[in-house]
Amino acid sequence: MKKVGLSLISIMVLSGSGFAAENMNSDMQAAENDKPFYAGIALSAVSTRGSSVDLNFFSVEDGQDRLGNVTFNLGYDYNEYLAFEGRYTTTFKDEDIVEMNGWSIFLKPQYPVNEDFTIYALLGFGGVKIENYLPGRTFDLDDTGFQWGFGLSYSLKNLTDYDFVIYADYTSLATDMDGVYWNGDLQTEADALTVGLTYRF
Repeated sequence: MKKVGLSLISIMVLSGSGFAAENMNSDMQAAENDKPFYAGIALSAVSTRGSSVDLNFFSVEDGQDRLGNVTFNLGYDYNEYLAFEGRYTTTFKDEDIVEMNGWSIFLKPQYPVNEDFTIYALLGFGGVKIENYLPGRTFDLDDTGFQWGFGLSYSLKNLTDYDFVIYADYTSLATDMDGVYWNGDLQTEADALTVGLTYRF
């Protein structure tokens, strides 16, 4: 009887060891299959304006120019709660012959609400260059400084065969940037609403 009991215990121990080893291998494979890098493209509604003018993305304000930009981003997920991201944005549509180019390097704290949704913040440094060659309103601003933002993303992985993520965010690209804006303000501000698509690899 003792032999039977020892045999049963041995079988259980070996089975448990095999199960643990299988789980460990699965976890290692999952880690190996993880895709920490991502790249994407987006459209941005950009407001550039004198610092005395209130932000308004939806109507024309005196002292404000509204631009349509294309934005490119490249990022790396350090873990599920922290990422690093770089962006570059440039104007493709303007109202008053204004062009804006900008670059950003962000630390990206993020929190996965569930399997699909993630909320995040953007904290970093970047540069903004704004040019306008309209006669009588010429200005050329180029400055760097602190940038910040916040947004949310939604993974399409469960809906498609590809690891795409859609995202939307607000970013403050420049606050009280030195330079004379066309309405006479001695400082300029720039903000962006961005909607885009990234692919993880």
